[in-house]
Amino acid sequence: MRMKAADEVAASLSASIATILTSPRPTKTHPPLERLENARRSLPQHLPDLGLEMEETFRHVREDVVPGLSQSSRSSRYYGFVTGGSTPAASLADNFVTAFDQNVGVHLPNESVATDVEDRALSMLCELLNLEPLQWPHKTFTTGATASNVLGLSCGREYIIKFASGDRNVSVGEIGIYEAMLQASINRIQILTTAPHSSLSKAASILGLGRASVTSVGLPDAPHLFDLPLLKKLLSTPGTASIIAVSASEVNTGLYATTGMRQMQELRELSDMYGAWIHVDGAFGIMGRLLTDPEDRNIIQCCEGLELADSITGDAHKLLNVPYDCGFFLSRHREIAAQVFQNPNAAYLNSASGDDIPSPLNIGLENSRRFRALPVYASLLTYGRQGYRDMLERQIAVARGIAEMIHESQDFELLPRSKRTKEDILDDIFIIVLFRAKSDDLNAVLVEKINASRQIYVSGTSWEGKSACRFAVSNWQADAKKDLPIIKQVLTDIVTA
Repeated sequence: MRMKAADEVAASLSASIATILTSPRPTKTHPPLERLENARRSLPQHLPDLGLEMEETFRHVREDVVPGLSQSSRSSRYYGFVTGGSTPAASLADNFVTAFDQNVGVHLPNESVATDVEDRALSMLCELLNLEPLQWPHKTFTTGATASNVLGLSCGREYIIKFASGDRNVSVGEIGIYEAMLQASINRIQILTTAPHSSLSKAASILGLGRASVTSVGLPDAPHLFDLPLLKKLLSTPGTASIIAVSASEVNTGLYATTGMRQMQELRELSDMYGAWIHVDGAFGIMGRLLTDPEDRNIIQCCEGLELADSITGDAHKLLNVPYDCGFFLSRHREIAAQVFQNPNAAYLNSASGDDIPSPLNIGLENSRRFRALPVYASLLTYGRQGYRDMLERQIAVARGIAEMIHESQDFELLPRSKRTKEDILDDIFIIVLFRAKSDDLNAVLVEKINASRQIYVSGTSWEGKSACRFAVSNWQADAKKDLPIIKQVLTDIVTA
């Protein structure tokens, strides 16, 4: 294979990208099985000796691979998992990320503006979420909420052991968790939470805290809400250090773990009393802080006080609608970050700058990092606070439209079950709608039948020991007038088939 000139490659790339970005909104959420099989059959079994001409490679990619890809980020009706799309501004910026291929690990102000862009993007993100940027000096972009939860528990682990020891020099990052716990007279670390996402347990496993350290302290009749007397009892357990993890919002129902400012203040008071660390897992729920409409008062109230946490996790590739993979992490304690993530004995990684922008490699997991900040920066600049608020309101409108449709149906049941009025139930809907078919036979195949339509795509889950179905409305193109009639038709066709 000959190496093509840069201008030839750029022209070919530009044409391909332009075609994708300007193509009409897809009508199907994922390819049919025959296209998937064709794509799989086209994949080579072995590495070629000489390589192909670039035209041949990209003909294969365009004609064989691309038809086998889902439209998960491009379709407004892909409701699986919590899958954001990519705004036009973010998509265009991401092409610059690839073209210039910056390694944003060290702050080098005399060589690149990349870390300045990241710092400004993170500050604007704080402002979007109604958080004061200066109060969150440890802020960074990550690969997603899972990585951000690893950061949150890492910082929390460092803090709570240091607090228990009474000695600022006791550091897990320096002497290891076993020795640090011995010096702090701690024999157990617990993560107290309600309805946690699985990534919290995964993070606990990675960090050596163990999945068993994740302990539910939810109310019996409302497991997503904190049982504060039980929480206080567990926090006071001798020889135990605690991280309080607040779910905002819960992945199956979209419900929040706290009901407002007063409850967050109580969590803060308990945390300060017992030396605990408060970590908010706000993968998508943190975006509720954008809302101002009185119709969203329940969501607004649930998001009050989240700024009292020590750290916050978020997923930019969800409701911020930037390309994968991009999450963010915010913490009030930069000194803790340095103790956990600092690269020791590596002078070549140090920044020569004396300004206040830290080198990302010393406050996060990766030493080598993609320029994830640029799509976020471009999207925030392009749409601003009002643009993102409008986007979220459209997503909520679709979710509440689906919930109302389910609530009024004779064939489906809205979950969790509630005896409240329809209006009160809908007021609690954020972007998640959980439901099941009333017929057990239909319920067993409901997800399969919905997804087989390829008009909409949903995730399956479990609720109260039975199969359930879940819509997560998270694409920037959400449009109630266009999307709800299609959803209604798909559900009607399934029932009447």
